[in-house]
Amino acid sequence: MSDGDVVVIGGGYAGVRLAKRLDPTARVTLVDRKEVFFHRISSLRAGVRREWTVTPFIPYDRLLRHGRVVVGKAVTIDTAERRVLLADGTRLPYDVVVIATGADYPAPARFGGTTTEEAVKTFNEHQQKIAFAEHILVVGGGPSGVELSAEIRLARPDVRVTLAHSGPALLSNTGSERAGRRALAWLEAHDVEIRLNSFMSPGNDFGTYREAHGDVISADLSFWATGTTPNTLWLRLAGHGDWLNPSGHVKVDRALRAEGHLDVFAVGDVNDASELKITPAALAQADLAAWNIRAHLNSSGRHRKEPRFYRPIHRTPLIVPFGPADGVTMLPVPGGETAVLGGRTTTLAKAKTLMTPYMRRQLGYTAA
Repeated sequence: MSDGDVVVIGGGYAGVRLAKRLDPTARVTLVDRKEVFFHRISSLRAGVRREWTVTPFIPYDRLLRHGRVVVGKAVTIDTAERRVLLADGTRLPYDVVVIATGADYPAPARFGGTTTEEAVKTFNEHQQKIAFAEHILVVGGGPSGVELSAEIRLARPDVRVTLAHSGPALLSNTGSERAGRRALAWLEAHDVEIRLNSFMSPGNDFGTYREAHGDVISADLSFWATGTTPNTLWLRLAGHGDWLNPSGHVKVDRALRAEGHLDVFAVGDVNDASELKITPAALAQADLAAWNIRAHLNSSGRHRKEPRFYRPIHRTPLIVPFGPADGVTMLPVPGGETAVLGGRTTTLAKAKTLMTPYMRRQLGYTAA
């Protein structure tokens, strides 16, 4: 063990990966406001199907062998005293602090409250609303919107489902027209109404939604899969607004350090290192940051190791399930092209289990 104290703020995909990597060689404290890890990849299905309600929740108790997990909310990073202050008054000294607070996702891919019971209640409410709805509107035709529309359709074959997307094609931000056409064909074959080039906003009356060109849609339930917001308001409130770019992401250098601070790192959805905010990018950043943190703690003076630099991931496999037994996988191939694979590959890679066994193993549990 080294004599370094590392405080990781945020127990999402990047925070968990980094804490686990550093656990054998540093004194790690992982801070999260939730009492369990939230496997967000499975949350869309959990918000629709009752039998999946508790699947996203994996306890932290087997993650670290030497370090500890503290349930609490960070309110400031005191760079002068080198300590993290929690809302309950706890002060955590650090040699290195890592900001891994992720991003806030629209419902149902959201952990409501701070306890498992509170989150389960939120998922149950979504499930009940979906079970009794007559018309469900999903806004956003990216991967989350397509996946959610498919889950709703399979759970409620009788309900009217409308997917409204501001772009000219589904999955337009992925750069794969073929994948977008495949998603469109699946959804239309399952009687999902698709409205493209459709900019939606809440209407004047409850349960109504207005398109930019004037059409009004009535729906008794809506979900907005239109992007995420980095969880950095607490940094701004703590006086660290200069650490953030205009979109609210932490500005980092090529070593994933907050600009001007050699002992403050930021990894995952919370930073501005890459426009591609997906789990593989978060895990890659965590691995590189772990190496740089070990180098920072264990070298000095003439023997200081130079940090490794992060290369943003611009092309990575992207998997969009259409329920548990179908979907589309976009696989980058040499030459800048993208291979589009169908249901069998997607089912084996993600759709059936939503990577739950993998994440359970990461946190020290069996796959089941």
